[in-house]
Amino acid sequence: MNYKKIDIHTHIMPEHIPDWFKKFGYGEFIHLEHHCPGCARMIKGDKVFREVEQNCWDPGVRMKEMDMTEVGVQVLSTIPVLFNYWAKPEHGQETSRFFNDHMAQCVDLHPERFIAVGTVPLQDIDMAIKEMERCVKELKMPGLEIGSNINGKNLSDPYFDPFWKAAEELDCCIFVHPWEMMGEKDMMKYWLPWLVGMPAETARAIASMIFGGVFEKYPKLRVAFAHGGGSFPFTIGRIEHGFNVRPDLVAIDNDVNPRNYLGKFWIDALVHDPKTLDYVVDVIGQDKICMGSDYPFPLGEHHPGKLIESMNYSQELKNKLLFENAMQWMGK
Repeated sequence: MNYKKIDIHTHIMPEHIPDWFKKFGYGEFIHLEHHCPGCARMIKGDKVFREVEQNCWDPGVRMKEMDMTEVGVQVLSTIPVLFNYWAKPEHGQETSRFFNDHMAQCVDLHPERFIAVGTVPLQDIDMAIKEMERCVKELKMPGLEIGSNINGKNLSDPYFDPFWKAAEELDCCIFVHPWEMMGEKDMMKYWLPWLVGMPAETARAIASMIFGGVFEKYPKLRVAFAHGGGSFPFTIGRIEHGFNVRPDLVAIDNDVNPRNYLGKFWIDALVHDPKTLDYVVDVIGQDKICMGSDYPFPLGEHHPGKLIESMNYSQELKNKLLFENAMQWMGK
């Protein structure tokens, strides 16, 4: 593999997705409507959700664009709107298996260019663990992508304990991506769910896992969070202060200072600003930040790794951010 750049945050979907809305008779399952060459509409239930282009599903197009930006390897994950956590468990399991099989096929066809992390039906922990085992053992995936909450449940909920335990035992890395942003319906104007809600969702996930003691109970977990850790790195002072002044509200499940967890999880470097990158490198740590672009979507870094490469960093540090830390996170 070409390890010059590893992009841990890229999304893919199959070119042809069953119309589960028709098959199951409910919900907002996504399928594609190919209405012109190289472009398609994502149909959510029976309504148009967004337009996507060929690089969303075509590995050949992806690899050409990777070559143009000198990305050696993409870590493929599903698009969060395809998690389908709201579906009946057996339907969530069926859709998860479909997406995982597709990503595994992309890796099989182009093993030098792609690694995949799977998706699992977390609305049913037993089914999720079973699919995680299949992803790791049969499909040879290093890990999974999960949402920042599952149907409103924070990742600290004891409901997830068996899942975390199984992930630790399977040496399965986790990529947490925001979705179903809190307050989304109250701020649809100005694209605020994506600009404000997503960073808050990621902070919610990190703080929940810290305060819920997830990293204490499962210290070997390797967890990465999208979008530079969201707003968490910038509110750690406030979070720690709250922990100190109101332990009766904050430290009820874990009495370890939240600042102690800096350096114990990974984030991607998708922050779009050189001063911000400097800050997260300092706060989160040089060994815990990985290149991630959110390819192929508009909010992503259109030239993956360009911000890192533009920084006045040593080549040693750039190598960590561009590919070495990603290898550590995946356990490779």
